[in-house]
Amino acid sequence: MDSVQLSKVEAGPSALLAPTPQSSLRRDRFRFLVKVLSSVGFFALIYTAYIQVVNDQNGRVWSWRAQDWQYGEGQAKGSQYLLGVGKADITGPVVEINMMGYADTKQVGSGVRQRLFSRAFIIGDVKRPEDRFIYLVLDTQSGDTAVRYEILDGLAKLGGEYALYGQHNVAVTGTHSHSGPGAWLNYLLPQITSKGFDKQSYRAIVDGAVLSIQRAHRSLQPGRLTVGSTKVFGANINRSLYAYLANPKSERARYNASVEDDGTVEKTLTLLKFQRASDGKSTGVLTWFPTHGTSMLGNNTLISGDNKGVAADLFEKSFSAEDNVAEGFVAGFSQASVGDTSPNVLGAWCEDEAGGECSFKNSTCSDGKSQYCHARGPFFHIKDNGASSCFEVGKRQFEPARILYDSMDKTGTPVTGSSVKSFHTFQDMSNFSFPLSNGSYVSTCPAALGYSFAAGTSDGPGAFDFTQNDPNSPNASPVWRVVSGLIKAPSKHQQRCHYPKPILLDVGEITTPYLWTPNVVDVQVLRVGQLVIIVSPGEATTMAGRRWKEAIHNATASLSLSGSDVEPVVVLGGPANSYTHYISTPEEYGIQRYEGASTLYGPYTLNAYINLTLTYLPFLSSSSTTRPAPGPLPPNNVNASLSFITGVVYDGKPFFSDYGDVKEDVKSSYAVGSTVQATFQGANPRNNLRLEQTFAAVEKLDDEFATWMRVRDDSDWSLVFNWKKNSEVLGTSEVTIVWESEEWAEAGKYRIRYYGDSKSVGGVLRLL
Repeated sequence: MDSVQLSKVEAGPSALLAPTPQSSLRRDRFRFLVKVLSSVGFFALIYTAYIQVVNDQNGRVWSWRAQDWQYGEGQAKGSQYLLGVGKADITGPVVEINMMGYADTKQVGSGVRQRLFSRAFIIGDVKRPEDRFIYLVLDTQSGDTAVRYEILDGLAKLGGEYALYGQHNVAVTGTHSHSGPGAWLNYLLPQITSKGFDKQSYRAIVDGAVLSIQRAHRSLQPGRLTVGSTKVFGANINRSLYAYLANPKSERARYNASVEDDGTVEKTLTLLKFQRASDGKSTGVLTWFPTHGTSMLGNNTLISGDNKGVAADLFEKSFSAEDNVAEGFVAGFSQASVGDTSPNVLGAWCEDEAGGECSFKNSTCSDGKSQYCHARGPFFHIKDNGASSCFEVGKRQFEPARILYDSMDKTGTPVTGSSVKSFHTFQDMSNFSFPLSNGSYVSTCPAALGYSFAAGTSDGPGAFDFTQNDPNSPNASPVWRVVSGLIKAPSKHQQRCHYPKPILLDVGEITTPYLWTPNVVDVQVLRVGQLVIIVSPGEATTMAGRRWKEAIHNATASLSLSGSDVEPVVVLGGPANSYTHYISTPEEYGIQRYEGASTLYGPYTLNAYINLTLTYLPFLSSSSTTRPAPGPLPPNNVNASLSFITGVVYDGKPFFSDYGDVKEDVKSSYAVGSTVQATFQGANPRNNLRLEQTFAAVEKLDDEFATWMRVRDDSDWSLVFNWKKNSEVLGTSEVTIVWESEEWAEAGKYRIRYYGDSKSVGGVLRLL
């Protein structure tokens, strides 16, 4: 097409055709009406701003006016808090870096399905501004020790009011997406599959997290919080039901409400609504609901925030101009008791010749191995690496959350009580002794992983012939037995401490070249009014999370932390601050499926976490003016970490061509709902991460003004950026941009644009 000669980084234009001939006329009338209303609103805004500026210039001391604002009829009247929300891009290198989550060396990034973000929520005491906390929701597999250290360092360097944030009041949680770039974690074990540590990947997360906090801090205003809950169905199942059934029958019966809500996983989504006092507009929501970030399968190589990222994006884009929502609204979809949950709700099936469901006891198939056992999402029949199922599970979280949000003024519970408190300390879990409720003393152990850890799960089977529920190490792969023995043979004491776990990797006692997993863990709880947030460093299973929350709930009520007449609301978020793998109940631990084998500190791991949080709970009292001792600091391995990841040497292009040249153009027209794609001469995306920008865009021609307007970018689920290296020696590559046009897309003329940067042999970057 001749039109591609207009620019070397665009394809098209192409017409998107609609079936209704009158749509153009209706659209023009609508645009005229919008322009008239916009003009009126613009002048009204100028007038309002003018009055504000004049008043300030006349010497009025500016102050919060929240106390003069009254809620309308039916709106909740809770206590006022200092509230802020912010969002920033944390998308690291989208190609040539191993992805974090499935621990599969073959799963290397090749593009973007959806950008990753940090979403920051700040809650503070209006009268005591030093009493505040930050809750970060990152589109990452988990929180991390080194990432948190650097976030805190970045805040300290900002100085001024940012000195209010520190170890005691910053929680760094991950949505547990398994589709983000890896190579940013502090300890050796997760670095093995990623070929070590990558500072570019690490800095993207840190810098974006700090930026989101800055934006949240700058938006701080008095406001009110409302909490509510709803049920979410069709978004999670228990992937280790055999282990769950080991918990006492009487305990399980307490949570068996119906056939649909049988208690095997938590179906409750808790939503916290942020509403500023000045005009009553909503600024954000923070939700907790458990389902694994494994909708995108292990063969996916496109970066995304998985189903939580989809849910957050849908929520943020669901509002119209008429809604009472502030600009920059942020929706955080945080994890909860995620350990034994799966979004692949059709269950685990054998993808071998025999077929059928996987073994209930150990998730194996007819050959006795786990490699062919794969969980199925709601649209597993669509061979798109899980993308359709991912979007659907995200939508299944978004829709009930949005319905709940719309009813919060009538059905929500105001958060009351002026107190905003938090505590944080570190605890060495390699040998922590404490009493059980019966008075007997037990202790935790140095971290270790069992044989079933290597078996993986039905969401992501292991690479060798380990099986879940396998306490018989002689039957395991001899390859793995030899490898684990070479690394470090566990002592008799370690074996007794972890019993009945057969130890595959004695990771907590390996210090060469540096620690493989954490022994020192974060202990943190946040509180605002009657809402208490457990910040879990590991993946608590369904029943483990219930026991932990119930213990905190009962203690909070007995200590009257939430007020004598207000019922405490306790939620659990994580994995946060570090990654301590799993937290199972002692009964589940005894079964030694994946979750039990990955419970690092022995059979009393959960009991230890409960003991520690209860010990420090009085620091959340409104009368508390002190903090717990910081405890032993975990190591920061950033500067000591190994790395075998090579950088971009140079980009190359064929003779008589240039970067951004269109290699395969779009067709002249498509029907609405069609897939549109174009291929360009590419350059390596690692040259420039384009944070807060985009690698790809769809632009629509505004006929009236003859200008192109961006309507999609690579933060949109429907626009996919694919990169492929054609030659290692020549450094040539190509980019394919795919727009899966929506059924609701407006007819018109569109073009696709590609943005990138090339690197010369001398290392000079050039914008395409």
